[in-house]
Order: sequence, then C-alpha cells, then structure tokens
Amino acid sequence: MTPEVQLSTLSNPLATIEQLSNSSSQLDGISADLESSIRYAGAKLTQAAGILLRLPQEIIAQAIVTFTRFYVGPEGGSFRLHAAKDISAASLYMTAKISFLPQSPRSILTVYAYLLSPSSPLREPHSSNNPPVKLDPESYYLSEGDYTAARTTLQHTESLLLRTISFTTHVSLPHALALTYLQTLSALPNPSTTTSRALAKRTLAHLNSALFSPQLLYLTHQPTALAVAAIYLAAREVRVKLGGGEWWMVFDVEREELGFLVVGMGSVEGWVREESRIWAKRRCPLSIEEVEREVEKRKEENSE
Repeated sequence: MTPEVQLSTLSNPLATIEQLSNSSSQLDGISADLESSIRYAGAKLTQAAGILLRLPQEIIAQAIVTFTRFYVGPEGGSFRLHAAKDISAASLYMTAKISFLPQSPRSILTVYAYLLSPSSPLREPHSSNNPPVKLDPESYYLSEGDYTAARTTLQHTESLLLRTISFTTHVSLPHALALTYLQTLSALPNPSTTTSRALAKRTLAHLNSALFSPQLLYLTHQPTALAVAAIYLAAREVRVKLGGGEWWMVFDVEREELGFLVVGMGSVEGWVREESRIWAKRRCPLSIEEVEREVEKRKEENSE
C-alpha cells in the first residue's frame, strides 16, 4: 500500500488500480478465486482469534484491514510465500500492541494454536449430521520449545508485515462515523425506539461484514462512503425513510459510489454462503504447505 501524505485521521490510504489488478499471489500462480478464498479464511481466523482474546471489534476490524493490506499489489505478500495464518497472527498482535489492550505473544499464539488445531470450531462446520468436534487439549498444547519457535516466527512476521505495508498502521473505521451520521439524520432519537435500534444494529452489521468482501471495500473506499452505504442499505431493510432527497450528498458521497458500495455490501452474505459450500468438506489452506497442495491439485484437475 502506498501511504498518503498528511493522512487525515478520518481517511485511509487506498489501493491503486494497478495494485487491485495484479497481486503477488496471482503472479505466483494462485488463481483469483483461490486467493479470495484464502483471504476470507485469514480474515475469519483473525476475527475468531480477536473474539477469543476478548478484544473489541474496533481492534479486530483494524487487524483485518491490516491483514488485507499486506497481500495487495505486486509489491505485497504472496500466499505461496507468507502463510495467511502467520500474517493474521502478526496483524492482530501488532494492532493490539499499539492499542489500549496489548496482548502478550503467549496469549496470541495459544489462541491461534487452538483455532488451527483439529479441535478448532473453524475446522469443520457442524450440524445435526456433523456434530461438533470433541475437544482434545493435547492437539493445541504449546510446549515451551514450540512456544519459543512460534514467538520467533511471530516477531519476524511482524517486522515483515510492517515493512510490506510501509509502516502504515493507521486504520480509520466507519463505525463511529455511521452512528454520528444517523444522529445527524435524526434517526437515533433519545430515548431510542425499536426501529432506531434495529437501524443502528443493521448498519454496524453491514460494516462488519464488509470487512470480508472479496471486492476489498475497506481498501477501495474511504470510511465516510462506507458509513453512508451501510446506513442506506440498513434503512432500506428496516424500511426507514431518511432525510429528504439525496441525503448522502450532504456527506460528500456521489450516487455512483453509493450504488457500487450498496451492491458490494449486499452481496457479501451470498458470497460467504458460497464459500462455505465450496469448503464444507475441507479446510481452506492457511499454511504455505496447504496452499502448495491446493495449487498442485488444481493444476492436475485442469490438466485432465
């Protein structure tokens, strides 16, 4: 990511067209659909780890954006060279470190050892036909030797992450802006109503789900536009009329940008369902070895 000069606290450095059209992973032979799947799996892993560490959503969201930034563009990282699981752990560790809730390397690594183990709730989705995996503490126990090696990897990966993103650790989120905009539009009365609570809840839900968008919405649009799009989509779902006329223009968002973001945010749920179907019987590759096996498998299938 190319850092902006004199970056505002309410804006983020955005990816260029060249960075979006050419990634290091694709140059290394990873197909665009597999790249999107691995990126989503890595973001989901980051979200799950943050929840288990009881970190606020603000820190988790910033870590997911940082994780996504690392793999953007030909100058970014490649999933064939840098494991998604390692970059995810380093992103969460680094983001928490510069926040008001820093986490120790042992806490980070213990949580990731659990989430990457056979006992992980992320490993296989369970249902009535596929019961939850029985917990086996030995499968995610970190011995002192394993911890020392993992800590060294974490610290090395953190340095690599910082260099690759040009030390641009600033991530401005649209969540607080969205609530401020709703108040400006008189959509959050005091005391609150059932409708206003539903509107705020759906707005924040869309902003959180957009973190997983294959269109990289947080890397292509500023927080102001993301906030407006989430409000527009939520208001349409809750059936609340906001302002008069083109109210989004007040927040300096054009109709074309709003339309693109509304479609993008609205399509995330369906895309996630499709990803769950594709990887229902096996885990999406998160290590270098797993990525290599998946790439070779697809080559063999395409050659037949």
